[in-house]
Amino acid sequence: MIDRMLRGIAGVFLLVSLLLAHWVSPQWLWFTAFIALNLLQSAFTGWCPMIWILQRLGVK
Repeated sequence: MIDRMLRGIAGVFLLVSLLLAHWVSPQWLWFTAFIALNLLQSAFTGWCPMIWILQRLGVK
């Protein structure tokens, strides 16, 4: 369940950051890059801050 939530949250964050970059400011692409880098580091280290947050909120 937590893995599906994580993918959903990452997808929403990416889409929102791209929409903000298109309609507000291209500087929002830095947030898009941050999300991508976070996903890459979690693939290598096995640790993801969002999973830690979701676990603290009681998601199983």
